[in-house]
Order: sequence, then structure tokens, then C-alpha cells
Amino acid sequence: MERAQTIFNEFVFIPLQFGGDLLWLAIAFLVLALVAGVVGASGVAGLSMDIAKWLVILFVVLAILTFIF
Repeated sequence: MERAQTIFNEFVFIPLQFGGDLLWLAIAFLVLALVAGVVGASGVAGLSMDIAKWLVILFVVLAILTFIF
């Protein structure tokens, strides 16, 4: 029984730890989109919003996977 517990204790679960970075990147792209929208660069604003949207979606998916596993 001790051997099984030792093997279990040596097994390390590594969560997805880069999810927070994705959230900060999404916020940065959101701010970039807002600034570009105010300045009048609609192409940059639209692209930045698309990138921010996908980063938030990826963050949510990875967060859910981390909580499940």
C-alpha cells in the first residue's frame, strides 16, 4: 500500500498555466482596438477585435479544460 501511495505522490499534475497570459493579451488587443477605433483606423480596430475575441474564447476553453482535468 505504501508503494502505491508513493507512486501516486510522485505523479505531478501540471495545469494549463498560460491561460492568464491569454487573458492579458485579449485585454491588450481590446485596448488596441478601442484606440484604433477612436483614431479612425477601422481595419486595425476590426482585426484587433477579432484577435481579442478568439483569445478570450481560447482562454475560456482552456480554463474549462483545466477545471475538468
